[in-house]
Amino acid sequence: MKGIEKIKISTESTIKEALNAIDLGAVKIALVVNKDNKLLGTLSDGDVRRGLLRKKSMNDIIKDIYFKKPTIAKKGSSKKYLLSLCSINRVGQIPIIDDEQKVVDLFVIDDELSKKQHENSVVLMVGGLGTRLRPLTENIPKPMLRVGGCPILETIIKGFVDSGFTNITMCLGYKSNVIQDYFQEGSGFGANIDYIVEEKRMGTAGALTLLTNKLEQPFFVMNGDLLTNVNFEKMLDFHEAHNSKATMCVREYDIEVPYGVVNVDNENIISIEEKPIHSFFVNAGIYILEPGCVDLIPANEFYDMPSLFEKLIEAKEKTISFPLKEYWLDIGRMADYEKANLEYKGVF
Repeated sequence: MKGIEKIKISTESTIKEALNAIDLGAVKIALVVNKDNKLLGTLSDGDVRRGLLRKKSMNDIIKDIYFKKPTIAKKGSSKKYLLSLCSINRVGQIPIIDDEQKVVDLFVIDDELSKKQHENSVVLMVGGLGTRLRPLTENIPKPMLRVGGCPILETIIKGFVDSGFTNITMCLGYKSNVIQDYFQEGSGFGANIDYIVEEKRMGTAGALTLLTNKLEQPFFVMNGDLLTNVNFEKMLDFHEAHNSKATMCVREYDIEVPYGVVNVDNENIISIEEKPIHSFFVNAGIYILEPGCVDLIPANEFYDMPSLFEKLIEAKEKTISFPLKEYWLDIGRMADYEKANLEYKGVF
């Protein structure tokens, strides 16, 4: 592999620096080496996101989150052997080392890195009324509001198509004809688009019972009023690597208490925290579900996605969170819409 130097990092590199190396290298991992160029381990996007779930910040170093026992091979190994190692260990990259444990190359199973086309379906929930954005939504549905010169929904579709996900179903409601007339069958946007029109509001999960195409692979569900540049391929990799039944994108949300908080034990003051900040993970409105999840949704009823996750958790099915580190904005209020237009060019 050419350009291996740009994906090398040290144990003292920050998470932000590591992510830059992963993105620059475009091979999904960075190589962690010591000052003598000896391999210490690897760091993937998934390793970073697991670190973020443990409340790591972008300025924390990667010392305790990188993978210390990667699959490796010796210099001179045949391509057939390397392909076999990839298959056995279910990896797409193998660091190549010499007799002194120094990194000399990286074998990538798809070294051409051409854009992969995925069969996984995408279901977009675009039937909302957008009442909080009136009068802008009096004649058009909220996902068709223009941000950065094009409808919000067009930016969403472009994000999926650029990641190789072209099979898209839209669940429509309010002013459905506006969306259908604009996107039609999707060929003008590089996608295959079909539509479901809800006769009544079904919720972000209930509408899935109206799907006519049989789902056989994990599929995305996303609200149609979001702007994000999340990497959908990495999200799918994360979902499959954890053998999850359902995956929810989450983002960190901070609340600052505007006063000094006094901690007491009976009448005794234990400590005082001046304007503390409390962090939470909140639902970001992007999901991946296994096909069997649809069978758990009651038919012909309003049913939201949090209710489906609660049912899966109660049934002790594996549900995981995928932390967003990328840009994300829910356009639910006029202030959000104005912010989106200000930020669009700098992000997209």
